[in-house]
Amino acid sequence: MKRILIANRGEIAIRIARACKDHGLTSIALYSEEDRNSLHVASCDEAFSLDGVTGSETYLNSKKIIEIAKRVKADAIHPGYGFLSENADFAEATIGAGLIWIGPPPSAIRALGDKVSARKIAERVGAPLVAGTSDPVESADEVIDFAKKYGLPVAIKAAHGGGGRGLKVAWTIEEIPELFASAVREAIAGFGRGECFVERYLDKPRHVETQVLADSHGNVIVVSTRDCSLQRRHQKLVEEAPAPFLSEDQIAKLYNSSKALMKEAGYIGAGTCEFLIGVDGTISFLEVNTRLQVEHPVSEEVTGLDLVREQFRIAMGEKISDKDPQIRSHSIEFRINGEDPGRSFLPAPGVISRWVAPSGPGIRVDAGFQEGDRIGGNFDSLLAKLIVTGATRKEALERSRRALKEFQIEGMATALPFHRAILEDKNFTDTFKVYTSYIENEFNNEIPAFTSSSGSSEATPPLREDLIVELDGKKFNLSIFSDNQIPKRTRKNSQSAFTGSVGDGVISPMQGTVVKIAVAEGDLVQSGDLLIVLEAMKMEQPLTAHKSGRISAINVAIGASVTSGSTLCIIEDDE
Repeated sequence: MKRILIANRGEIAIRIARACKDHGLTSIALYSEEDRNSLHVASCDEAFSLDGVTGSETYLNSKKIIEIAKRVKADAIHPGYGFLSENADFAEATIGAGLIWIGPPPSAIRALGDKVSARKIAERVGAPLVAGTSDPVESADEVIDFAKKYGLPVAIKAAHGGGGRGLKVAWTIEEIPELFASAVREAIAGFGRGECFVERYLDKPRHVETQVLADSHGNVIVVSTRDCSLQRRHQKLVEEAPAPFLSEDQIAKLYNSSKALMKEAGYIGAGTCEFLIGVDGTISFLEVNTRLQVEHPVSEEVTGLDLVREQFRIAMGEKISDKDPQIRSHSIEFRINGEDPGRSFLPAPGVISRWVAPSGPGIRVDAGFQEGDRIGGNFDSLLAKLIVTGATRKEALERSRRALKEFQIEGMATALPFHRAILEDKNFTDTFKVYTSYIENEFNNEIPAFTSSSGSSEATPPLREDLIVELDGKKFNLSIFSDNQIPKRTRKNSQSAFTGSVGDGVISPMQGTVVKIAVAEGDLVQSGDLLIVLEAMKMEQPLTAHKSGRISAINVAIGASVTSGSTLCIIEDDE
């Protein structure tokens, strides 16, 4: 195994490319039209075009990826996370093409990646479980029947999803039909399959997981626990290792259940077992992610293991240690997403006009972008990960405050203000009373909405002009130097502050794509009724009526791209 095709983008593609260099392997990047000038392309030894823009045309196009891998004489494919990383058919096709799949066997992906099947395996090994459906549900009516039998709230989950996409929590019977439809749409958009199942949702649970490694020689170890309870829209924002405030008995149960699950499934590679822990300490198995996790760096930092290189070794048939590594420190990861915490974490594409990363003792930044990059709405909002490590949790928190103050990103909204604020919240830093919906329910969000500063939208013209040349789909970089400054293409910051729906107009709070229109012209609506659903950065945002009245005009259609601040429809007072 010498030439690795990285079937991904952004920071994880760069992370894998660095591991390739450390391991003496050649890294090969893929890129969409939007990613032509991206940092992950420059980070790899070679780069090839996927000749498309959307996910389905590029990073979700398994046939195209395998064709390129064979054409460029790659030996193996590393899928990273997201996209096709948990797609058993893609893994099978990769192996069938004579390539090494750097991931678990397709059979294990099917058994554990399908959350319904994973629940059955968990039952066989005695892992703790809440009530849930044994098979995918076919309709919202089945979800309603389940809720009436077992009670509310219920979680509707994409069977083949992950990362919070395709996950909806219903607190009332009335909202189940719309949430079911939304979960199916997100699942299809993000993973290509829309099957969903349902289970009882624990109120105010912690999200705790184990990082697992398994080789082909029967060795299965738990690298560390992690806590990932700070989430918005069921997507993680802050993770730490080891998971704090657990008893020895709880830790033992997490370790033993995780190893039993992986052995029962015949797992090989890196994977994560996820659990919910109720306020009474009850542990319930959630799911298995059959891939590398976004938050894997915190497990690396507290053990000294390089998990990507361990993936390489396992794929080459080598043995891993048969003993769980010793935890030697505490590490916290902050996801720096392109979204506005002052506007309920709405996705916020834009241009990075300034980027200053922190450094110093215990600081690691895994970034996928840099100053001058334009962040579009076609893919995930993750810009970078700040990983801070200390000898103790207290020291890690202290260093985090300093690092987050040093981290400066301008030109577009990011999650940085939230991270700075959460470090002043004693429910997180001291008593650890956070849970998976804490941000929506209890966090005192006084963060102002993002507004771009004047003059920050233009990039300073450089002395060097970087050009991209493609020959037979392969990317080459050319630099032209001049005594005179050569202006680049003008970069405009498309971000504008959301002023809210006022008067009769329903205003778009973000740049995105219309995926559903729930009303028609002439309809009578009540305040709070669903009107339109937008999608950006692979997350849906429902828009509801700010007043009661009659829909007098609809200015958009399904599939239309809209800008932040545009008027989507008109609600006139009904006389």
